[in-house]
Amino acid sequence: MTTQSVASLLDEHAELEQRLADPEVLADQVQARRLGRRYAQLGPVVRCAHELGQARADRDAARELAAEDRAFAAEADALDGRIVELETELTELLVPRDPHDTDDVLMEVKSGEGGEESALFAGDLVRMYSRYAEGRGWKVEVLGATPSDLGGFKDITLSVRSRDPADGVWAALKFEGGVHRVQRVPVTESQGRIHTSAAGVLVFPDAEETPDVEIPDSDIRVDVYRASGHGGQSVNTTDSAVRLTHLPTGIVVTCQNERSQLQNKARAMDVLRARLQAKAEAEAAEAASEQRRSQVRTVDRSERIRTYNFPENRISDHRVGFKAHNLSSVLDGNLADVLAALTAAERADAMAGEGAGA
Repeated sequence: MTTQSVASLLDEHAELEQRLADPEVLADQVQARRLGRRYAQLGPVVRCAHELGQARADRDAARELAAEDRAFAAEADALDGRIVELETELTELLVPRDPHDTDDVLMEVKSGEGGEESALFAGDLVRMYSRYAEGRGWKVEVLGATPSDLGGFKDITLSVRSRDPADGVWAALKFEGGVHRVQRVPVTESQGRIHTSAAGVLVFPDAEETPDVEIPDSDIRVDVYRASGHGGQSVNTTDSAVRLTHLPTGIVVTCQNERSQLQNKARAMDVLRARLQAKAEAEAAEAASEQRRSQVRTVDRSERIRTYNFPENRISDHRVGFKAHNLSSVLDGNLADVLAALTAAERADAMAGEGAGA
């Protein structure tokens, strides 16, 4: 921790406060939201720094008064302990964080090996994330989906957004990218045998408000079709659903949630930008450091990250060794414990990295 780094962040926070009071800035919702997120991100640093400065001033005053009244000596000792706590907290707050932590996210859940059972499990994951998001007060929107015959999903794309800039969705859900494995007796199994199947989850920072990726029209093939619901029935009498294919990478994005073709195309472009941005960041991180390949944002999504074992009511996250026998509760949206374990591991890695670089 350096005084200069704290001072620069305090100056940045004060500058952001002034800019957010500017009517011209507030008139630009995209800019105001971006600045508001950064302002909220710096809030804990500013609070801790101010509290630390006050504690040091109070400690020094207590030491001066202790010469006349010994009761102040005990107060100074207590403040010494509090100062150590605040210095530790501030050091942790100053460790560089994921720049996307305050962003909203786009999620894609896809069925994998296991046929209809995999699609049903994909539906279970969508329900789990939706309930977790609802508990956090976040808004979940289905952008496009291909339902399965029994009520699951072959694939589905979700937008998850927070109303509070300080409550970053990416900070929590970035850990969910990877292959999720389920072990249970499928509804289609007549002999009662336990099967293993899997579903894949992709998570991207929502690029709607930060369209840094430019995509030439020549790089995109646009297909339109009628939106469909469960069982393939048409839910729209016009060709409003949009499928975008990014020719250089082969990435395919669909959107059918909006009423008009233009709206669906615009939202599909947001998703495509997010995927291309995530791809570029993953490639840059891999080129910069072999160690960073293990980070959640750049994890090899062919690797199994978590197992959901129904017979034992057990959930296991293989990245951090987390295990709990409350699977039914987790699938009902109670993800706090497993996400806390992943967050703690990420922070420990970041602290270790800072120590190594010091």
